[in-house]
Formats: sequence, structure tokens, C-alpha cells
Amino acid sequence: MTNSIENGTKREVDGRLCVYYDGYWIRSYTPPQESLAARQTLIFHLTRRTFHHTEAGINTPGDKLDVARHSFDHESDPARKRVKGAMLAGALFNRVTDIFTSVVELGKHGVVVDYDNELMRQCSDYLTEAMELGKTVKHFSGQEGIDELWGEPLKAFTMSLEEFYNSRYIKISQTIRNIDRVAKAMAESVEHLAPFNGIELLINEFKEAAKLECETMKSDPVIFEIWPRFVAAGEALLAFSPAIPRGQTETYAYYLRDGTRLLRDGKNLLAYIAGARVPMPKSTAEFLSTCQDYAESGRCLKAAS
Repeated sequence: MTNSIENGTKREVDGRLCVYYDGYWIRSYTPPQESLAARQTLIFHLTRRTFHHTEAGINTPGDKLDVARHSFDHESDPARKRVKGAMLAGALFNRVTDIFTSVVELGKHGVVVDYDNELMRQCSDYLTEAMELGKTVKHFSGQEGIDELWGEPLKAFTMSLEEFYNSRYIKISQTIRNIDRVAKAMAESVEHLAPFNGIELLINEFKEAAKLECETMKSDPVIFEIWPRFVAAGEALLAFSPAIPRGQTETYAYYLRDGTRLLRDGKNLLAYIAGARVPMPKSTAEFLSTCQDYAESGRCLKAAS
């Protein structure tokens, strides 16, 4: 029974070392040895990943921090202030990277900067402020904010590297659970429609590829197998087109086309969730509700025919 397995248990599963969290076996990685250089590298990659998955135009250079703050503080329009807050958060992230880079460089010359140093306290303050501002930053799709990403650099700064890795496994297990939920809703929405026969296999293949993509670090050589599978499975799902039977009403044809759009939206959401490695609960809940509405409209259509 999976419920008898303790979180944090490690085991080889399907030829890969995995760690168990909340019902899922997740590909496990050994955290780097503790050092400022390792922490700086981790924060740098987490910051770049955050910018990659959020709205455009907010990757503000660290040397523009004062300008970004002044612009944010003096903006009165709520919509513009939100965007300026995102730009300020970007500047804060990049300023932390700038400071860490300088600290690591000093360390190479024998100058030790500990966590009580003013520069390091400044990093903590900047990351905390960026995390708060990041709560209003949207995913690049515009669907919702993914503030969980904005908190990761702060975690990487305050936690041990081992603790940070473990926290990510918990988040990935939550993410994979929503991948399963979205894929299940997609399949159930159209399973009653003969023109969609065979779609469940395509959905399941993309679902499994998305789960593998979610748990795999880009630096892992196995990504050269996982990423092509993920892309190809997504393309196959998008390429599916239900054949509209002859003699059907225009209403039924519209219903099938709506089902195709639903599957496209579900595929995109799965890609967003897997790529960001966060559950995206708001988008997930909205999509599950859309699937329920679609199934209900199908029952009404059948009753009227």
C-alpha cells in the first residue's frame, strides 16, 4: 500500500532513483555541497526560470533598482502599478544575483562574507520584497499568477540546499497530482463521443510525458529523451481532429469543435503546469469546471436530440 510508505523514502523505480512524496515516486537528485557558490548558482537558475514562466518585460536589470522603485512608488493607476511592481520584483531578483556574484568572486580571493554581513541581509530583504510583489505577477499565458515560483529564490537563500531540494519534491508531487486531474477531466469530457475514439491514448501519453518533464532537471542528460517525447506527444494531441459523421446537425458539429478546443486548452494547461513545476490551482480549478460544463451541455444536447 502506498499510504504505508513514508515521505522521503528513496527507491529505484523503472530504472531511476526516486523519492516518495504524497503518493508519487519522483526522480531524485543529489543536492550540491553547501557553499556560497552553489547557492548563488541555484538562485541564479531559479530566477531565470521565474522570468521564463512569467509575463514579458519584467526582467529588469539590477542596476535599475532605484529607478524601478521610484516608478512603482509614484504610480497611482492600479493596473500600471501591478506591472511596475512586477518590474520592481525583477530588479530585486537581479540585484540579489549581482550581489551574490560579487560575494562569490570575493570568496575566490579569500575574502569571507558571512550571513551577518550587511550585503547578505540586503539579499534577504530584497528576496522577501520580491516574493511579496510576485504575488500579483501573471503566468505568461495570462491565466493566473504563479507566486509559488517567486518564493523559491528566498527558500534557496534561507534553507539548506538539502532542505530546498526536499521542498521541491513536495511541490512537484502536488504538481503531478494536478497533471493527473487535468488529464482525467480531458478524457472524461469526450469519452462519450464516438468521433473522439482513441483520444484517451493520446491524452495519457502526453500526461505521462508531462509528469516526466516536470520531475526532470534540464541539466540531466536524460532530458534528451524526455523533452522530445513531451513535445511529440503534445503535437500528436493537438493534431487530433474528430471526424464529423454525415447527417449530423450543425449543433452537433459545433459541439465537437468545442470539444477539440477543450482538448487544446487542456494540453496547453498541462504544458504550463509541467513547465513551471507548480500546481497552478486557479487555472486547474477553472479548467475542471469548464470540462464539467462541457459534459453537462453534451447531456442536454443528447436529451434534445
